Amino acid sequence: MRKLKLLLVGLLLCVPGLATADASDIPGTTNWYLHVDFKQMQTVGAGTAIFDWLEQEVFAEVREEAGVDFGKEIDQLTAFSPVGGGPVFVLDGKISQESKDKVMIFIAAEGDLQPLKSSGTSYYRLALNDSDDDENTRAGDGSLEFDFESLEHESWISLDLKNRIIITGSEEQMKAMLKNGGKIAGSGSHKGALVVLTAEKTLFQAGMNSAAFSEEGGSDWNSNIFRNTEQVALMVAAVANKLAIEAKLITTEPEMAESLASVARGLISLVSFDDDMDQEAVAVLQGTKVEAKGNSLSISVAIDPALLVSTLSD
Repeated sequence: MRKLKLLLVGLLLCVPGLATADASDIPGTTNWYLHVDFKQMQTVGAGTAIFDWLEQEVFAEVREEAGVDFGKEIDQLTAFSPVGGGPVFVLDGKISQESKDKVMIFIAAEGDLQPLKSSGTSYYRLALNDSDDDENTRAGDGSLEFDFESLEHESWISLDLKNRIIITGSEEQMKAMLKNGGKIAGSGSHKGALVVLTAEKTLFQAGMNSAAFSEEGGSDWNSNIFRNTEQVALMVAAVANKLAIEAKLITTEPEMAESLASVARGLISLVSFDDDMDQEAVAVLQGTKVEAKGNSLSISVAIDPALLVSTLSD
């Protein structure tokens, strides 16, 4: 849960729509993706607690430091990184001219004010650090060695599309996005495309090609689970007055899915008998469903929004 919190907060702070994403919204060669629907959080009962938490933990700080009110202006955030290309960030919402002006101040300070044109739409180049010797400024290539600081080396941003800001890690990506009217050209049928979990009222989705993660450097992802997992997908959706959380792992072998399912059920059973654990949390664990089918492992649970927010805040 802590890693989920860090992932969400980190992504939101790194880059200051789409309806619910589905397989057709995510390019087939994507190594990771993220989709957050802030508008849905504000309008669906079970999502308001998460939005209030974001308002306190994230949006307030962004508003204070950058003067941009994410809570009011950004409806949805979609991000992904295809193999062989840098990251792409798409922010949808009724973004005010005042906020765009503040972004232009940033471009003036750290980029090139001379606009570029593609498909009749303007965009700008950002080059925050032109030193090729800085190990943190290597361009993202879509692999899982990519870090978000690579955007600081060179990136492109467009503010001209109605209710949409696009930030890309390469100029080619920007041109492709603008040629398509700012929409993501999905490829859900692409062989090996990442799993995308969907629901009617999805608040948060994420997925990654875990097989591509580097095992060097003592990464926290370097574990037996991830070494034997090809893909991971996560979804948080609103169902009645609960939050439905679903995770799916695609393993290298069917036997591994069965083994991981046994481990998950065993851990849930052990933790459920911990006398120090809150009874509400115990009830959630006992209601967790673990299912292995072929080389797919699914874990799903329904949780009270207040309990999730409490866990995120700890």
